[in-house]
Amino acid sequence: MPVDGAKSAPRARPCPICGKPPVEASKPFCSERCRDVDLNRWLSGSYAIPARESDEDDDMDQPK
Repeated sequence: MPVDGAKSAPRARPCPICGKPPVEASKPFCSERCRDVDLNRWLSGSYAIPARESDEDDDMDQPK
């Protein structure tokens, strides 16, 4: 911890693909390669956002 009371810069999170430090041009990734790997995972369906089905969704499909 600095003695003069100055705050140190917050550490950037590591690249979510390989764990290396991020590069400004590809942030939050370390390279275009890791950025492309992540994009491919989204486009291929490897990543998915969980969803909950509710009874309200069923009611919207039926005409009243």
